[in-house]
Amino acid sequence: MTAQTDVAAQMAIELRGIDKRFGPVHANKYIDLKVEQGTIHGIVGENGAGKSTLMSIIYGFYEADEGDILIDGQVTKISDSKIAIASGIGMVHQHFMLIQNMTALENVVLGAERGIMLNDSMKHAREVLERLSKEYSLEVPLDTPVEQLSVGLQQRIEILKALYRGAKILILDEPTGVLTPQETEHLFKVLASLKEQGTTVIMITHKLQEIMAATDNVSVMRRGEMVAHVKTSETSREQLAELMVGRKVLLRVEKGEAAPKDALLEVSNLSWTAPDGVLKLDDVNLNVRAGEIVGIAGVSGNGQSELLDVLSGIKQVQKGEVKVNGHVIDKSHPLTPSEVRAIKVGHIPEDRHRMGLVNSFAADEAFILGYHRLPQYNGKVFSLRNEITKDCAEKMEKWDVRPQDPNLKTANFSGGNQQKLVIAREMEQDPDVLLVGQPTRGVDIGAIESIHNRIIDMRDAGKAVLLVSVELEEIMSLADRILVMFDGKVVGEVPASVANEQILGLMMANIVPDEVKALQKEAQA
Repeated sequence: MTAQTDVAAQMAIELRGIDKRFGPVHANKYIDLKVEQGTIHGIVGENGAGKSTLMSIIYGFYEADEGDILIDGQVTKISDSKIAIASGIGMVHQHFMLIQNMTALENVVLGAERGIMLNDSMKHAREVLERLSKEYSLEVPLDTPVEQLSVGLQQRIEILKALYRGAKILILDEPTGVLTPQETEHLFKVLASLKEQGTTVIMITHKLQEIMAATDNVSVMRRGEMVAHVKTSETSREQLAELMVGRKVLLRVEKGEAAPKDALLEVSNLSWTAPDGVLKLDDVNLNVRAGEIVGIAGVSGNGQSELLDVLSGIKQVQKGEVKVNGHVIDKSHPLTPSEVRAIKVGHIPEDRHRMGLVNSFAADEAFILGYHRLPQYNGKVFSLRNEITKDCAEKMEKWDVRPQDPNLKTANFSGGNQQKLVIAREMEQDPDVLLVGQPTRGVDIGAIESIHNRIIDMRDAGKAVLLVSVELEEIMSLADRILVMFDGKVVGEVPASVANEQILGLMMANIVPDEVKALQKEAQA
């Protein structure tokens, strides 16, 4: 065996000159990548860098236009996912591929049955899964329907599915996006255990602190190209961010002390029940003062979205009261979204595509959504199109929205620039209260820096900012006070100065630490 062949054999997977186009979009540009056997390899890059396309080629969702894939040193043509699985590749997707009303065991067996006798398949699977669960600390209740399990347990099922099918190379796409810090910590222990047993892990994530904590090596993609391969121990978050963006990026939020004044937003005993009878908001109480940012942390789906919808007028108050700038909103005095905007409330929605923009609209049309009846945009009969376009162009330049073309369809902007357009629209109306949902979801790391600075500017201008984010680092960096929601309730409040991931993570699981109880008792005294 030659030295070159020996090196190739040490690679679990190698990509040589992988190239992929989708019409005019050059998604992957002659990518070379080597992933060593028995290591955890991170893949980072901004949105649209080509990470997901590359992983989809490895897993057989797409075929490369050019290039070779080598598994254990052998060229392997992966034309579909069946071949990928047979080649020892498993993938855990960001959005889990589980059937909710089936048990964990049934989900694992589905598609991997051993012959026509289902009982034999189930018995064999149970034995294998019990062994895998103990071996890798992946314990799950096998006979419980998936819909009754936490997202952390559902993720374990996905990993068990891949291992049951013989995966020796495991691809994880944004694996911590829906996990509490404690669940994330457990996941990293699982990955370390898999690595010790010889499994190779490829992890796609935008969270650089997790790359630094969990990986051995990391590759950086930018605009479809692979621009760097480094050992994790020899790099830093700052260097990785610079490689991703192509310039230096400030990762920490620089802000002074808050100087809060009177409360501009007060929520009292607010409850809201969904049409299916599920209580989504359960007696919520909070206030936000002028000149402060109040952050709401929690695993997605614990009432944060419904809270923003009620406060912005999208959903109506059913029980309790909201007071904004002295205006009372309750069941007897409902307000529509346009009426809420009229009392100086801005709303940056969690989902910009579903609620913030119309993708088929030009940028200048999207820029006035919700504010299209303002006098500066309207004449006696028709809207003042030239004024709208001019105003949009000025704001695009001010907010660095690229490309600065008011006539370009909204769909043709990147996620970060779409988000900047929405944020500019809301902040430029100079609201007294700003509701912000997931401000940097799906946003490139370079745009995150700009968005965070703008939110701090609003606080310093005396605005009351209510921030909802599933990113704990974002909450801890921006907020002056942090509330935690669990199952529709506010389960606790901590000053940002004493908050850390461990405390917030426990509260997100409805466990209030003693030090937080002491702070709450002190505040009530």
